[in-house]
Amino acid sequence: MRRSSRHWLAGSLTALIAFFLPFEAAGGAVPVSESSLRPVTGTETEVTRKKGTRTKRMSAAQRARARRARAARLRAEAARRQWLEAAIIYDPVTGEVVWEENSQDKRSIASITKVMTVAVVLEESSDLSTRVIVQRRDVYRANHTYLRAGDRVTLQDLLHLALIASDNAAARVLARTSPGGPTAFVRRMNARALELGLESTTYADPSGLDSANVSSAYDMARLIAFAASDERIAEIMRKPSHTVHTGRRTINFNNTNQFVRGTNPHVQASLDVRGAKTGFISQAGYCLASLLQLPQTGQQYAIVVLGARSSAVRFMETQHLFNWLKGRASEAFAGATDATAVAAAP
Repeated sequence: MRRSSRHWLAGSLTALIAFFLPFEAAGGAVPVSESSLRPVTGTETEVTRKKGTRTKRMSAAQRARARRARAARLRAEAARRQWLEAAIIYDPVTGEVVWEENSQDKRSIASITKVMTVAVVLEESSDLSTRVIVQRRDVYRANHTYLRAGDRVTLQDLLHLALIASDNAAARVLARTSPGGPTAFVRRMNARALELGLESTTYADPSGLDSANVSSAYDMARLIAFAASDERIAEIMRKPSHTVHTGRRTINFNNTNQFVRGTNPHVQASLDVRGAKTGFISQAGYCLASLLQLPQTGQQYAIVVLGARSSAVRFMETQHLFNWLKGRASEAFAGATDATAVAAAP
């Protein structure tokens, strides 16, 4: 069952203002023994009256703080909506949407497009050692590429460039050298999307530079889970860096995903990334689709953030969503352990 963002307990770093204060606990009658019953003096009555007044005042203060905390959380959620357009936590095994924000809205997805590009290539190409030559039109206005016209690279090299470096020219070469050329290739991308039930997804080019590549957070969660189930794709997406030899030069490049790049060991240690792809064009904002594994149970969840206002926000929000999910799993795991212990007791 879907949960509205109102129920998300993790505060957003983008707001930096969510303070969690304890709510009042419900009181109950305190049992007394006969030995505790004794006459109450006038002095004690006065002290008791004063304590009662002070207790009431403290309770009112607590209620006021609780109201302020709730207002702060609402402001934090409003700020989150200003800093990203859509997000989802999706369970690929059960199909459950654990949490979502505008997850069905169609949006430009930028270079997350390359996940489908690579998936289609692998379904069609049996020999990834085939060498191809990069043409001038492949690199023309590619915006981001390590390739140059005349470079000789293998299809395997191009897969690594597309998924790790998010190289636009690499995606173009993969489409151009496929049967029927780029136009037929894009048709096959759209046909594959329909086969996978990605009803909100439409592709216009293989790189993601075209803003007409649109989808929803829900569809992209399903796609990243599908693609990462293929170890040929997942293994490449998890590489922090890679090297390609063109014959005349060596190209070294790093992963655009800071969760696997290794620049932050703390973040890398806290997230078990099974597969992920970044994306950005101005019309799409900063995007990230990830398949992450919980440390407690080994269960995998797809987390997608679309339309973040900065590169940092897409990673922070993904981290927050995963931390909330991890905390939720820890509570469930602890409850199951306690129940097992009780059942096993003589």
